[in-house]
Amino acid sequence: MSLWRVILSILFPPLAVIDKGCGSVLIVLILTLLGWIPGVLAALIILNNRR
Repeated sequence: MSLWRVILSILFPPLAVIDKGCGSVLIVLILTLLGWIPGVLAALIILNNRR
């Protein structure tokens, strides 16, 4: 996880997970709309998973 991705996930979480798939983007977008902190946490968790 690069510093750029961390900064992007704090500023706009759905954009940080755009390359992880449509499902991840939708989940993070919904969580961001419900509250900024859940969106940021979800984006950081998705980015931290190494597959």
